[in-house]
Amino acid sequence: MNGDLRPQRRRAGFTLIELLVVMAIIASLLSIAVPRYFASLEKSRETILRSDLAQMRDSIDKYYGDLGKYPDELQDLVTKHYLRAIPEDPITRSTTTWVPVAPDDGSQGQVFDVKSGAQGTGQDGTSYAEW
Repeated sequence: MNGDLRPQRRRAGFTLIELLVVMAIIASLLSIAVPRYFASLEKSRETILRSDLAQMRDSIDKYYGDLGKYPDELQDLVTKHYLRAIPEDPITRSTTTWVPVAPDDGSQGQVFDVKSGAQGTGQDGTSYAEW
């Protein structure tokens, strides 16, 4: 006899059913995690936007306090070293979309406040342009 009576060994590996079950579990976990991930990204962008606005507004106030007038453009805050650079709007991902707000008295300068030029609304329901 040449050994044909030995039981055949099963090859090591996974069956198709086992792989499908694992893939279904992974898909279920991803369907829970991915929406939370994107929501946290949006929340962090909004937090950065609020922080950037507060920083620029503080710099505008300091500029006014030191020089007695508001800057004529946002770049003046950089040239006079009140900011290192104009921050990037985290929603539009651009430094050129900031919307300067002029004071009532135009002889006092041109940038009394700054707003975001981003379209849309935040998670709290208010427009980014109102922040």
